[in-house]
Amino acid sequence: MGPPIKVFCQTDYSLYFCTAAWARHLDAETTPLQGNNMKKQNIVNRLFACAALMACATTAMAQSGTNSPYSQYGLGLLSDQAQGRSRGMGGVGIALRSKSNVNSLNPASYSAVDSLTMIVDAGVTGQVTNFKEGGKRINANNADFEYVAASFRIMPRMGLSVGLLPYTNIGYNYTSSAKVGTSATTANSTFDGEGGIHQAYLGAGYYIGAGLSLGANMSYLWGTYDRTVTIANSDAYVRTMTRTYSATVTSYKLDLGLQWNTNIGKNDQLTFGAVYGLGHNIGGNPEMITTYTDPQTAVSSSSTEYAPKGLAIPHSFGAGLAWQHAKSLVLAADYSLQKWGSLEYPVADNNAATYVVAKGLLKDRHKLNVGAEWTPNSMSRNLLKRINYRIGGYVSTPYVTVNGQDGPKELSLSAGFGIPITNSWNNRSILNISGQWTHASATGLITENTFRINLGLTFNERWFMKWKVQ
Repeated sequence: MGPPIKVFCQTDYSLYFCTAAWARHLDAETTPLQGNNMKKQNIVNRLFACAALMACATTAMAQSGTNSPYSQYGLGLLSDQAQGRSRGMGGVGIALRSKSNVNSLNPASYSAVDSLTMIVDAGVTGQVTNFKEGGKRINANNADFEYVAASFRIMPRMGLSVGLLPYTNIGYNYTSSAKVGTSATTANSTFDGEGGIHQAYLGAGYYIGAGLSLGANMSYLWGTYDRTVTIANSDAYVRTMTRTYSATVTSYKLDLGLQWNTNIGKNDQLTFGAVYGLGHNIGGNPEMITTYTDPQTAVSSSSTEYAPKGLAIPHSFGAGLAWQHAKSLVLAADYSLQKWGSLEYPVADNNAATYVVAKGLLKDRHKLNVGAEWTPNSMSRNLLKRINYRIGGYVSTPYVTVNGQDGPKELSLSAGFGIPITNSWNNRSILNISGQWTHASATGLITENTFRINLGLTFNERWFMKWKVQ
């Protein structure tokens, strides 16, 4: 696929809403449940609530949230895995621990969740992307329901989390035109694609002691993609070729995490975090269907080629450091590496009209995130002093190549707020609002500037607290 000459991105307005009826499980009893019976009932209630939440949210993640032509390479655009708090802090999270926020970036953090509450974090995203190529500019809009995650304490020292997250996104539509040799014939190529991979995870984190916690996320990966290239010539006697690439993924993903925190003085705490993701084949049965259509007779003939090897995800490594001062200031930094460069990927051999696998199409991805959060006074009666003020950013290298050269590098800056929700029955939940600018560019290719608004709501209520009527 050559670099596009003319780009026409379809504007896709797609906003999904997930609604669920939530009941607060407050048992009014003359005699409270005792011992193991009470613990078992709490766990059953929490698991039931999580199952209802996941069933409701699954249908809201059916469509891609991008219009980027770069999503036609590799498995698509890699999605941000962070929840509401981290999004305003540049996506950091490997070393973040909190009793009132979900942090799926490191499953060891689940051991910090408050034992009396269940935390539910859900978010939607709206964005405007400006595409620039040469002297041409065009905008595309997207909005979608992006993630939902829940976390709660299942037993002393052990927290559980469950959630739905995007893994990759694919969505683009553009055309390019070029002269065929020295003739007057023009070849018009249309590139179209949609799909992506989603993940549903179940994770646990356990506090061993001496500041050390370990955790694991087991995810179910599923999704499809369809990428189509259609080449039609201005010469009415030349056949039209349509080539469709597709795959259907159903596999798993395993992520392990570690966190160690220690006090460094009366008001300061330091946390170190590390994560590892298992790389392996995820199948997908990639296929390529080539169809030729005679413009005079409208007769078509098709052939199907299957890649001799399936798709794969890479081994990944990450480390982070976070410093917290007096429960008011948090500074954090993460580094992560994804070993895409060692993977083979299916590609069409145009000379032999076959579907083969090749190395060198993907590259190792390096990413550095930094972020900060400041809360002037969490106990103040003044709302402005109780707000969590956040800022951050990241830089990353590409994991794909485009026509033999590196794909787009990314630079992103973000800022946001965590606004406490306070009324007669709620004083622990938070409305997370963040804005993000991302610049993606590669030499001689399209430049993308994306302005994104993330809205998230973190419910943090004592839903499973037992009440006793005297």
